[in-house]
Amino acid sequence: MGDAGTPKLGIIIASVREARVGHLLGEWVAEQAREYGGFEVDVIDLAQVALPMTTSEPNHPRVGPYVNESTKAWSGRIAACQAFVIVTPEYNFGMPASLKNALDLVSSEWNYKPVAFASYGGISGGLRSVEQIKQVVLPLRMVPVPEAIVAPMVFDQFVDGAFEPNQVQQGAAKQMFDELSRMTEALRPLQG
Repeated sequence: MGDAGTPKLGIIIASVREARVGHLLGEWVAEQAREYGGFEVDVIDLAQVALPMTTSEPNHPRVGPYVNESTKAWSGRIAACQAFVIVTPEYNFGMPASLKNALDLVSSEWNYKPVAFASYGGISGGLRSVEQIKQVVLPLRMVPVPEAIVAPMVFDQFVDGAFEPNQVQQGAAKQMFDELSRMTEALRPLQG
């Protein structure tokens, strides 16, 4: 848990491709979260986290114990968060494999935590990826928040190495953090 009872918000940047832009959107989301207040922010860039494949753990994540030090570290980092925002592109109409692996690697650490989405991409803005992710997070007992940031045809929004949001995205960020804050408070008593 964050200092003085402040909930910790994990902002997961899902893309690990060398040529990617999601980290720029993720940085903007983190900046918006800090400005919003009420959360301690942990930016979790999957390109910078050395996660093993789920097959490298001999035991099912629900029963453990974890054997890899990197899995143990991941478990601790996820357990320390009370809410999440997943920043995701859409790869072939679905989520990146790096995100699926990160979600599958641990289990109870995700339970009863709200999750919001900032998606980006071409014409669909990554929404098909978000719909697929929701199917995975629900069995993990996570609670998806309907309010979201969507960035379709996003490439023109990256200017001088930063994400330049439009008015709709700025408003959506506030609505998303309003709901994420309410849901975090409501779900905290259920979190182990």
